[in-house]
Amino acid sequence: MHLTRISIENALRSLRSAPEGLAAGEAARRLQEYGANRLAAPEGTPLVLCFARQFTHFFAIILWAAAALAFLAEWHSPGQGMMTLGIAVIAVIAVNGAFSFWQEYRAERAIAALQSLLPHLVTVLRDRVAVRLGIEALVPGDVILVEEGDDIPADCRVIEAFGLRVNLATVTGESLPKGRTADAVDQDTPLTAKNVLLAGTAVVSGEGRAVVYATGMRTEFGRIARLAQTAVEVRTPLQHEIARLSRLVAVLATGLGVSFFAIGQWLGLQIGESTVFGIGIIVANVPEGLLPTVTLALAMATQRMAARGVLVRHLPAVEALGSATVIVTDKTGTLTENSMRARTAVLPDAVLDMDALSPSIASRYACFFTIARHCHNLHAVADGGRTVQRGDPMEAALFEMAEHAGFGGPALERLDELPFDTDRKCMSTLHRSGDNRILFCKGALESVLPRCTLEEALRQRFLAAEREIAERGERVLALAWRAVPEGLGPERWEEDLVLAGIVGLEDPPRATVPEAVRTCREAGIRVIMMTGDHPSTALAVARKIGLISGDTPSLITGEQLSHLSDTQLQLVLDTPEILFARASAEQKLRVVQALRAKGHIVAATGDGVNDAPALRNADIGIAMGRSGTDVARESSDIILLDDNFASIVAAIEEGRTVYDNIRKFLTYILTSNIPEVVPYLAFVLARIPLPLTIIQILAVDLGTDMVPALALGAERPKHAVMSHPPRPCTERLLSLPLLARAYLWLGPLEAVAALTAYYFVLDRGGWRYGEMLAANDPLYLEATTACLAA
Repeated sequence: MHLTRISIENALRSLRSAPEGLAAGEAARRLQEYGANRLAAPEGTPLVLCFARQFTHFFAIILWAAAALAFLAEWHSPGQGMMTLGIAVIAVIAVNGAFSFWQEYRAERAIAALQSLLPHLVTVLRDRVAVRLGIEALVPGDVILVEEGDDIPADCRVIEAFGLRVNLATVTGESLPKGRTADAVDQDTPLTAKNVLLAGTAVVSGEGRAVVYATGMRTEFGRIARLAQTAVEVRTPLQHEIARLSRLVAVLATGLGVSFFAIGQWLGLQIGESTVFGIGIIVANVPEGLLPTVTLALAMATQRMAARGVLVRHLPAVEALGSATVIVTDKTGTLTENSMRARTAVLPDAVLDMDALSPSIASRYACFFTIARHCHNLHAVADGGRTVQRGDPMEAALFEMAEHAGFGGPALERLDELPFDTDRKCMSTLHRSGDNRILFCKGALESVLPRCTLEEALRQRFLAAEREIAERGERVLALAWRAVPEGLGPERWEEDLVLAGIVGLEDPPRATVPEAVRTCREAGIRVIMMTGDHPSTALAVARKIGLISGDTPSLITGEQLSHLSDTQLQLVLDTPEILFARASAEQKLRVVQALRAKGHIVAATGDGVNDAPALRNADIGIAMGRSGTDVARESSDIILLDDNFASIVAAIEEGRTVYDNIRKFLTYILTSNIPEVVPYLAFVLARIPLPLTIIQILAVDLGTDMVPALALGAERPKHAVMSHPPRPCTERLLSLPLLARAYLWLGPLEAVAALTAYYFVLDRGGWRYGEMLAANDPLYLEATTACLAA
């Protein structure tokens, strides 16, 4: 039987512990048995291997081979310029590899700067004394003391709770704090059990005592982290296309080189001449400038994206995001602001819109706003030169509402408190107002309403208003009060209350999100919300941001999803408008994998530990920079520094532009292959002086090709780039139309122009057919220069 189902005494007995905690000696023994309370670090790639990887991919290997052939030719026939060619090609490999490594290393350093420190200390009972210890020293059976503001360092069973409420967003995705109790519950799942504190969550109010039952990788936090660490690496569409292009270039260059070596032998050339000829053909067909140009184009895009609040960890992810067909996004903090706000108040004789509220109107309802101002456990802290209230986000929203209404003056003296608990579902505070004692109460309407005395018609009005507010996805709280005469016991303080009103609280959508969702729809990108929040909240937010427009959207809960077969899930994902609520980490991962199996390029967003597996398995993982956990950031390819969904749209725009730019300069670079090869053909077949030297070919590939290509790669996004659907997954970077344009139209035109200029200079200088010119002959140098310039 799970610890959640048994009594406190049995839970402690099963862990061989006691309410006073463990003895120091026993804790030391258990530390040896269970190990330190830390997550196993993922097996990251050492810096040396990361650096070496930049020099050993397939395209780099082709360049290494070209350099080796150049050195071989220099050894066989010195003085042909092959040594210079080999050194220049190696320089290209070195500069490109170093630049790519620096880009990724710089991103990793930025992530390290973003990472928030996990709690280092925790209050533990050892030898019946409360001591502060490092969290790594915690062991199963330890009893810890927690209070407002504490982060939970391990999975624990609650044994005492006084108004204890925790924020579970990082693990379950739920946006609202949840109450905790010490009582046994009829649940086996720690993620939903009300008597469990999970590692990685935080206490927002109250205090309590709990016994640790799982540490390190045995916690729910660790289980999700392991799920993320075991994911396979996903290659981006650009990486696939560059690999395909590399294979094509290797086959084409090698095939032509061998073929023309054979042609040279057939025409009676010496072995040395045929070798130089063949190597020249191979080098001419290897676009040495392509790799650095692609890298620089991606790097320039990352700089533009950084200015728009997007940090790129892996360069290929830039283009991959431009190929995305589906975005699977979290709700809290990404689509919404991750801060509660009062929206509507329903009073006995009025309905107030908080956005349009003025202090003059609010003054008529002083009792309602006074309760909101005082009934809380917030504490004021200095933040950037201003004072902010920290604690339960719903209490903070009520406090802000009261201040906005003009009730931010000195607080009434606080005498006592009845803390929130999961059975009463409300809390009360007792205050001194002049000679009177007044109780302020707030909580769920279903809990507060039975404690109030009011007419049935008014009761039904409030119940109807609650249903209407709840349908909008807002959280409803009731505020009530009463005078408490001296001598009345605390057990009767919450009787005969006067209901002041109810208030609807929401986590509002970010102002930029509706426009971003509309842009995604116009760009042919589906946006699917997956949240751990309540279905009604998910549905309301989806409607507000325009994610769904129909009357019957497909809303799938985590429980329903768990009963769907893989085939059924594939069919469900074909629904035009779909969203998921109460979804777990495994379910988010399953949806991402199902979408990828259908051929989609999937971008997944998230900030919590529960999002990490999906981020790792998606084609593009997008983590939050501000609110994101370390695990989520480490699992991502891209980080949103402002946590704003609209920044994803900006990044997609840049990604699409990069792909278009790469195709433009790829056409430009490949076009030069024909005018590089044709001079060699003329040299062998027509028996004329070589129109282009090896060094001049290198100048074309690394100079006249790269500089204009970089200009093409630096082109900024155009508005029309988001007005068409994503490119098909089957579309090739190196397509037949592109090859035809480069090799059959633009290339031959350049070759004709180059040879015409070459022959014009030779003819003007008095050259006669069959005459071979020395390499240092002024006429030959002038003619080759004219050929290069053309």
